[in-house]
Amino acid sequence: MPTRAEKTRATRRRMVDAAAALFAERGYVATSVREVARRAGVGEQTVHATSGTKVAVLAEVLDVAVAGDDDPVPTLERPWALAVVAEPDPHRQLRRQAEGAAEVLTRVAGPLAVLRAAADADPAAGVLLTRNAAQQRTVQATFLDALSRKAPLRREPDRAVDVATTVLSDLAWRCLVTDAGWSRQEWVDLAARTLACDLLGNSG
Repeated sequence: MPTRAEKTRATRRRMVDAAAALFAERGYVATSVREVARRAGVGEQTVHATSGTKVAVLAEVLDVAVAGDDDPVPTLERPWALAVVAEPDPHRQLRRQAEGAAEVLTRVAGPLAVLRAAADADPAAGVLLTRNAAQQRTVQATFLDALSRKAPLRREPDRAVDVATTVLSDLAWRCLVTDAGWSRQEWVDLAARTLACDLLGNSG
């Protein structure tokens, strides 16, 4: 029989999955906590007690989308991120960064689009968007610090992070993959070449 903790985790995941589907179908503003509860098969108070506010539910949706699961493991401790840092060749590291970003963006580009739209209507969503951007910068700063120990970078650290977070952003993904119909591999190839050219001085 499942334990209480396992039941709680399963309930939370049902709520997150229900919220993700509703946000994608209707948008953040048009989705209510009551509707999330109904689709998840729980009481509205259960959603409030488990997550709190609607923006907190959206934060959980984003966390699961970034990770690909609901395990409480930070991004920088995930196997793919550890492999980026450990990669000895600087050009292969940048390709691993692009591949890892593509893997994450496949899942999170949609929820991030929801969050960007929500930020215009809900100040709390704006705070979440700012926090998400800061987290992305932290991840890329860690990767680029590792890169700088393998090869000299052509930019100062903050500027290098600016470049990496822009090239590997959900907005770049949306422009090329979602809107223009590029394949995931085409996006990875362009991102890796662009980062290598700008940060290392050649495309590898």
